Amino acid sequence: MDEIGRRLHITRLQSGGLITNYYCSSRCAHCLYACSPHWEKRYINDETARMNLKKIVSLGCREIHVGGGEPLLDPRGLAAVLRIAAEEGVYVEYVETNSSWYRDHESAVEILTELKKNGLSTLLVSISPFHNEHIPFARVKGTIEACRSAGVSAFPWTADFYREIDALDDRIPHSIDEYARRFGADYLKMIPSRYWIHMGGRALKTFEDILGKREVGYLLSRNPRGCSELHDTSHFHLDLFGNYIPGLCSGLAIHRDDLGTELSPEDYPILTTLYASGIRGLLEIAEKRYGFSPGPGYLSKCHLCLEIRRCLVTGKHIESRELQPEGFYFNLD
Repeated sequence: MDEIGRRLHITRLQSGGLITNYYCSSRCAHCLYACSPHWEKRYINDETARMNLKKIVSLGCREIHVGGGEPLLDPRGLAAVLRIAAEEGVYVEYVETNSSWYRDHESAVEILTELKKNGLSTLLVSISPFHNEHIPFARVKGTIEACRSAGVSAFPWTADFYREIDALDDRIPHSIDEYARRFGADYLKMIPSRYWIHMGGRALKTFEDILGKREVGYLLSRNPRGCSELHDTSHFHLDLFGNYIPGLCSGLAIHRDDLGTELSPEDYPILTTLYASGIRGLLEIAEKRYGFSPGPGYLSKCHLCLEIRRCLVTGKHIESRELQPEGFYFNLD
């Protein structure tokens, strides 16, 4: 099933979650899904949430997390997702938040108490310098305190950054440059060694010059086979549009209803090419059919893949069921 050369076929899901919205109060420099305030203010509806969860259960998974975007920008919508998950026999391990919604202790406790009634057990509270570029740390601390009062578990992710962020004025956001001035010029470079960051989405632009780029020929020689990671379901996501994101490859999509069946080259030419022939196959198609010209270097094969796909969507205006959601490509910068 997972041999390179065969068609991509997702038959079982291990661990993953729902993306409720791409709209976000922040535009974090490491965001895999290119979330930002510029996205449409759209939230997953009840029908899509239920259909996504039914598909997840049918493929063997009964525990998920909920993320975004920022799920708590619509507490009622989130409450509905939690209720539907319970109805479908799915346990929500945690809900992710950046704490931007926090205003004061009383209102936060009220929101969390209501969400707890609908099934919220744990709130993963994002703590990183990237989030602090947009959100005052006082809101993060307030969210954690509100969790205690509401009887909701708070999971700081990651607590390793707490002391240094708290050393700055917690009433205002702080740029990465401020952190570098205070904690050392290599501050940004060291973050990936302290904090799991998948090198996709905006993280590629943020780290490309710091971590070093490679020539295309080198990347092709180092990655001669198909992209087997497209078959990985250890951290999957389904979003508010009914898209399944394969292998943490944001901007690529399999429609929910096609999970459990072999993907055909007619319906999914990009994904089947990547799975069978890897980045070399996609590059050949992009050069021959669309006139794509690669740059002098890329951080990884995933970086090259992203830039090819971005060219197809934003430069060549290709409409494709695989290159979804389109807003991802227009919110990368």
